[in-house]
Parts: sequence; C-alpha cells; structure tokens
Amino acid sequence: MMERMCSAPGVQGRKRITDGLLRSLLFCPGNNDGRMHKAMAAGADAVILDLEDSVHPDAKDEARALVVQVLAGDRPVPVVVRVNADDTGWHLADLAAILPKRPDAVMLPKCDKPATLRRLSDRLDALEAAFGLPQGSVAILPLITETAAALADVAYGKVTPRLAALCFAAEDLAADLGIDARAGAEMNPLLVHVRHRVAFAAAAAGVRAIDTPFPDPRRPDHLATEAGLAAASGFAGKLCIHPGQIATVHEAFRPDPDRVAWAQATVEALGATSSGVAVVGGRMVDLAHLKLAMRYLGMAEAEAKPE
Repeated sequence: MMERMCSAPGVQGRKRITDGLLRSLLFCPGNNDGRMHKAMAAGADAVILDLEDSVHPDAKDEARALVVQVLAGDRPVPVVVRVNADDTGWHLADLAAILPKRPDAVMLPKCDKPATLRRLSDRLDALEAAFGLPQGSVAILPLITETAAALADVAYGKVTPRLAALCFAAEDLAADLGIDARAGAEMNPLLVHVRHRVAFAAAAAGVRAIDTPFPDPRRPDHLATEAGLAAASGFAGKLCIHPGQIATVHEAFRPDPDRVAWAQATVEALGATSSGVAVVGGRMVDLAHLKLAMRYLGMAEAEAKPE
C-alpha cells in the first residue's frame, strides 16, 4: 500500500515544502478547479488550496472533492491545504479526504495554542499509519494569531517535528481587537507588535516566519512597503491572495547583493581564522554574524537554483 501511495501522480520527485524558498504562498479557493490549476502555474513558491474562509458552508463537500482531484494530479510546486478549524465539523472530514493524496502541508487556521497544533500532529500520525504513508511526510503551517487569546502562548518549538513555519494572520486579529488593520501602507502598531512576536516565536522554534496577506491587490506600492518591513523583521515570506502580488513579494524578500557579498566575505574571513573573530569591511564579525551570513547565502543559493 505504501508503494502505491508514494508513486501516486504528482508525488514522486516533487519539491517538499521544507525545501527551497517560501517567499510567496498563494491562496486559492478550493471550490474553483480552474483557478487552482492556474495558481500552480502563477510562479508562487507554494500554493494554498483553501477549504476554509473562501468556501461557503454549503460548498464544503464539493470543494473538498475538487481539492482531492487537484492533489492527485501534477504538482509543479509544493501544495498546502488549509483545512477547516479544529473545532468545526468539517475538520476531520477534510483531513481524511486529503491525506491519501499527500499534500505537502496542512495549514491549520485558528491555532490558538500549542496543544491544538499537537492534536493535529497526532491526527496526522494516525492517518499516515492508516493510509500506509511515510510517517511525518505531511508538514504543518499553523496560523497562530487569529485571536487575541491565541497570543497567550506561542511557544511552538517542541510541539512537533512537522512544524514547517509559523504564519502571522492580521485581519482576523484586527477584527478580534476591534481595530483597523492598516491605514494606507502602515500597519496598526498593535499588529506590528504581534508580527514581532511571531518573528521571535519562529526563531525560537527554529522555523520560518510567514507574513500576513496584504488585502488590496490594486496597491502594489503598499504591498511592497509591508513586505519589505516583514523581510527586515526576519520573515521568510508572505501569504498572497492574488497572482499579481507574487513578483512584488519576491522582490521584497530577495537578498540584497551587498548583503550577499558581506555574507561571503564573512564566511571566508571567519574560516581563515582560529580565533572566531575577524574584520570585514572595517567591522568586527564573530560566530553570531556567521549564522546571519549563512542565512543570506542560503537565500541567495535557493533563489539561484533552477525550478
């Protein structure tokens, strides 16, 4: 049974969600077959097929069936499925339907605490065993900031090895707080504070942080500003709601050539000394700078790899 699952269409040899870049993750409604196929050809680093917010309750069953069909076909990029929340009647049905087709990851909305993430991980353990799939083959991307209550505990580091990234969601949180998410290109200061918490939580967990979607595809200038600030805050990428946002997001997360040059010089300088300290561009660098340098070089190398 395991051999049959592993050789299913679109599975063998594909890029995993943990490989390469995650600058752009493009949402697409799970009840629109044509748009899902177009999304996978739009140039995003990953595609999120949505069974939650973008699908009306009356269309959940139809959307689930369509997503399963798409998962069974060719998948040129990693595919994530946003299932319905843990406390809904659709959640288990979503998992049972999609797991046999091995999505690269499950996006968990309304993840309000580490115990909720652990519960999903346990369910995936059971389903992978039931369907004869390799254990741990499906990753998890939780949305961890959709309510104020969810901010009480963001210590996700030791919950499950399935954790691939922590995702910041601003719109639902703004509604919960009773505030406007943005004024033009400027994010509400309360949400900026939460974004920083997600960056810290992701770094502590040893995973990437993914920024919230920008809701207006007609304002690439505002998107560029917001994505640039996310990149400066240590985020690896951004959720997208429209294919037209992908190029702007990629540009924001592209490593600056000067930083890449500094990173290469830092690696070479520290490799040539036994003291763990060197001078690059007139400034001292040490092993803490080496970690940052390796991150810049990793980003540049991943971007340079052919698709």
